[in-house]
Amino acid sequence: MDNKYTPESLNRFGQGTLPAHLGIEITEVAEGRVGARLPIQPHLLAPNGYLHAGSVVTLADTAAGYACIAHLPEGAHSFTTIELKSNHLGTARAGAIACVATPAHLGRTTHVWDVTVTDETNGKTIALFRCTQMILYPKNAA
Repeated sequence: MDNKYTPESLNRFGQGTLPAHLGIEITEVAEGRVGARLPIQPHLLAPNGYLHAGSVVTLADTAAGYACIAHLPEGAHSFTTIELKSNHLGTARAGAIACVATPAHLGRTTHVWDVTVTDETNGKTIALFRCTQMILYPKNAA
């Protein structure tokens, strides 16, 4: 893990982008772990009054992406998501949701991150998320 990444640095990194626009806050950066939370606001709900699945996926994908950045192999400069999957087991209508990303695989060419999303109010799991990322390296100068 690259120790230059902290919750503060990753929150600054996301300023002006979708995670910050939605209100996502990185709460923890550690070896093999990134935590994040999202206060539930009316604009994050679906028309039926429940938390929109896209809001949950965006929180989980942000945690997985920032975890990948903090754990890039030496020589890599970035990543791109190549697959994501989410199982939604519940919902929330108020308070905040939180998540923790942990690695299932940290390779030189791919990472796989698992993210568990919970309702902060009661601790219940509302989603299980898995993201596969392709690790990007600078192109050799010709």
